[in-house]
Amino acid sequence: MAVNLFASQSIPTEVSDPVNARILAISEDRITGFVDEPFAAIATAAELPEDVVIERLQAMLSAGVIRRIRQTLMATNLAPGALVAWRVAPDKLDSAFNYMVKEDPFSGHVVIRSTDAETPGSVYRLWTTLKVPQGFSMQRHCEFLAGKVGADAFRMMPAKRLFALGVGHVRRRGMEPGSRSDEPGRVLDTNIVELTPLDWRVLTALKREFAIDEITPNPWSQRADEAGLAVDEFIRIAGSLSAREVIGRFSTFLEHVKPSAGGERVTRYNALFHWRVPAGREIEAGREIGRHHILTHAYWREGGPEFANVNIMAVAHGADKLLVLEHKAAIDKHLEEAGIPASYTNVFWGGRSEIKPSEISPVEYEAWAKRAGLIAETGTG
Repeated sequence: MAVNLFASQSIPTEVSDPVNARILAISEDRITGFVDEPFAAIATAAELPEDVVIERLQAMLSAGVIRRIRQTLMATNLAPGALVAWRVAPDKLDSAFNYMVKEDPFSGHVVIRSTDAETPGSVYRLWTTLKVPQGFSMQRHCEFLAGKVGADAFRMMPAKRLFALGVGHVRRRGMEPGSRSDEPGRVLDTNIVELTPLDWRVLTALKREFAIDEITPNPWSQRADEAGLAVDEFIRIAGSLSAREVIGRFSTFLEHVKPSAGGERVTRYNALFHWRVPAGREIEAGREIGRHHILTHAYWREGGPEFANVNIMAVAHGADKLLVLEHKAAIDKHLEEAGIPASYTNVFWGGRSEIKPSEISPVEYEAWAKRAGLIAETGTG
């Protein structure tokens, strides 16, 4: 737990504080694309003075209530990636988890999952998100990791389309099951965008997490210096990257797994939903599922025979397990009413987890591959 440098100033840091809740309802996932004054944008949307927003974000970051503040990237458009399920013997599960967290910068979300009953795929307990930069092999990377952690099988599930993407734990509190948008969800493709070395310089500076003293009204000045550019040029290139849809959101990420120093939890349950819908109707089904507000992620991924050939997956969080299941039931009912049959469905519950951004830089990959003993080679795997 981080040392709270603001405790002596009596600045509230709990998520339940009304002012903090107003800020977080915006800052978690409502500032889309690149914004040259992100903290001012949060303040405007939250209807609060910018100095209050900055003070509260600094305090929550210091207290560990916020895990990180950063400009996110649309990594699906920058590097080939996949959700990977690993079959690891029970006595090796914890060490495999630790290796993925500590030794592989290209594995992001690392979660140990379980099901309420023995079902297809329930022996795959370790789940990770993986990004392997352009020019390197994801298959080879997974084979290397499997050897390191003692996995006897793995299933790579690249996202073919995205239908929902946005965390927003605070604004989802108290949400009624079945709450959804008037229109079907968006369809986001996963086409890889080619970048120049200058683009990568700007992206590398952009994506670094913010230290407490960097939470200021003009946060990009120092990043421009890191990239060796004038601020105006840095902002221009960042805007261009945003227009090419490789910039995600300016986001605050809450510590939503562990309780805060005050004992408060943001969420308790993390559910990965699976559905098998008819082939050819994946996009239609994904859009109907993705319109439900409770979902932080929804995507078309092929689970294969290991997971009963499911093809749509989604993630929801909540403080109450039964309520999470009520949200799932509402989505199931909506699919049925929309005339889209789901011949199989399942829920994988998240347990121990660690969340970190996946590295996507080709330069960093090559350096890591040499350190780790994986000889980098080009190819598609």
